[in-house]
Amino acid sequence: DVADRDAVAAVVAGLRRDGETVPAVVHTAGVGRLNPVSVVGTDELADVVAGKTAGARHLDEFLDPDDLELVVYFSSIAAVWGSGGQGAYAAGNAFLDAWAQSRPAGRARVVSVNWGPWAGGGMVSDDHAVAMSRRGVSLLDREPAMAALRAAITGDGTVLTVADVDWARFAPVFASARPRPLIADLPEVAAQHAGADPAADGGDEVRTGLRKRLADLTAAEQNRLLVDLIRTAAAEVIGHDSPYALEADRPFRDLGFDSLTAVELRGRLAKETGLSPASSVVFDYPTPQALAEHLRGELVSEASVQELPTVEELDELEAALVRRDTDDLGRVRVTMRLHRLLERLGAADRGAGERPDEAAEVADRLRVASNQELFDLVDRDLGLS
Repeated sequence: DVADRDAVAAVVAGLRRDGETVPAVVHTAGVGRLNPVSVVGTDELADVVAGKTAGARHLDEFLDPDDLELVVYFSSIAAVWGSGGQGAYAAGNAFLDAWAQSRPAGRARVVSVNWGPWAGGGMVSDDHAVAMSRRGVSLLDREPAMAALRAAITGDGTVLTVADVDWARFAPVFASARPRPLIADLPEVAAQHAGADPAADGGDEVRTGLRKRLADLTAAEQNRLLVDLIRTAAAEVIGHDSPYALEADRPFRDLGFDSLTAVELRGRLAKETGLSPASSVVFDYPTPQALAEHLRGELVSEASVQELPTVEELDELEAALVRRDTDDLGRVRVTMRLHRLLERLGAADRGAGERPDEAAEVADRLRVASNQELFDLVDRDLGLS
C-alpha cells in the first residue's frame, strides 16, 4: 500500500539490501469510489486521495533521485474535465499533475498521464463503462494505450491526456450547461459548431406550422399544448411508457434526466418546434411547465400581432359588468361596444358586412350622445333594457 509510509520505506530498504537500484517508477495506485461531492465526508476524501497523493510523496521521499531516470504518474481524465461522482478522485489526480510539474529539475524524465478508462480489468465497472460510452468516452485498448505511453515518455510534455473520445457525442453533453473553452478549439469540436443545427432541416416549416396552431388557441391552451409536446419528447428520451406520468411541475432531474438525456431532449425539441434552444435549456428551465412557458415566449411573440383575450379575462369583464348598476354610463358604453363587436363578427361569418356609411353613422351617434340619449338608444335600437 503506497499510502502507507512505513510499507513503502520497507520495500525500498529491501531493494537496497539486495543491491538493487530503481531507475524508473510507474505510480498506478488509486482508489475508485463514486459519490457526489455533496455527500463526500472527510474520511472518504482522505481515503480516496491518499493512494494518489501520499503514494507520490512517499515514492519521492524514499527513492534516490540520482538513480531515477523516469517517473510516470497515472492520472485520470477526471482531473482534466471532471467526471460525475468522482470529485474526490479528481482531486487526487489533479494533485499528481501539479506534483509532476512542480518537481525540481533533475535528470529524471517526469510525466503525468491523464488516462481515460482502460479496458481489460481497469478501475471502471461494466455499468459505468456503458454509461461513459453513451457519453462518447470508450474504454482504451491496451496496445494503443501503451503506444501513447511510449510517445509520452519520449516526448517533452509533462502532463498530457490520453483518451478514446467521440467528440460528436461527448462535446454536446459536456457543454450542455455552459460553454467549455477547454475543448472549444479542438478541430472535431469546432467542426460541430459549423455544422447544421438539429432544427435546420425543415425548421422554418415546422416553426411556422406550430405558430399557426398556437395562434388559434388561448394562452392556457397554448401552454397546455407545449407542456404535452415536452412531456411526450421527455418520455421518449427516458423510455417512459406514458408522457402523462411526467408531472408538469416536477424537475427534469427528479424524472431521471442527466446531462446526456438533457441534450437528447434538446435535440428532439429542436426538431418538434423548429427552434434552436440553447444546450442548457433543460437546466435553465428545469420543469416541463417552465420550459413550456419559455418556448411559448419564443413562438407566440411572432405568432400574432395581438393575442385574443383569454376565457379568464372575459370572466373578469363579465363579473365587473354585473357589479355595475344597469344605468351606469360605463356599463352602457361597454355593453354597446360588445354588441357592435358581435354584430361585426356575425356579419363576417355570414360573408356580408355592414355598409361603411351605416357604421360611421352609429359611431358618430355614440360619440356625441348624452347619457339620456344613450339610454334611449339602448331601449329603442338595441332592445337591451
